[in-house]
Amino acid sequence: MQDFIFYLKLGWEHIISLDALDHQLFILALIAVYSYNDFKKILILVTAFTIGHSITLALSSLDVLRVPAKWVEFLIPLTIVITSLDNILMKNHQKNLMQMNYYLALIFGLIHGMGFANTARMMIAKEQSLFVPLLGFNIGLELGQIVVVIAILAVLFILLKLFRVNRKDWILFVSSGVLALSLKMALERLPF
Repeated sequence: MQDFIFYLKLGWEHIISLDALDHQLFILALIAVYSYNDFKKILILVTAFTIGHSITLALSSLDVLRVPAKWVEFLIPLTIVITSLDNILMKNHQKNLMQMNYYLALIFGLIHGMGFANTARMMIAKEQSLFVPLLGFNIGLELGQIVVVIAILAVLFILLKLFRVNRKDWILFVSSGVLALSLKMALERLPF
């Protein structure tokens, strides 16, 4: 149980810490097109991200999949750039965009999962079962994502209800800001 709690905290910190800006920006870009009424859909969306994240984390931890860290560190902000750009280009087609985000969450979750793989590979001993660490980590990650989602939705609720901000303006503003930050990260992390 102690191992489970350790990895649960690790998963939580992986999304909540100040070092997790890339994951937080990705979640913000993913859910920018949803409203607080879509909480159930958003939970499915972040769970799709966790599933993708879990698959490559497991494969990387088992040493089945190994991608050079410099490429992973570049690809992570690139996924955020693509998601933000998609929000901007498809802001008038929200229903299609929402459906596409499920696929983006799952596919890009695969890339994000590789970001923690090197650390996980070193932490999980060869003789230790992979199940408990991955379960703990992913539950911690999921709980952290839910907290981030609730915070974003609270801000959205305040902006839409109290300040009467237009939803399309919200999507454009948030996506443009996330695009700028993630593009800067991607350019700083160019692997060549």
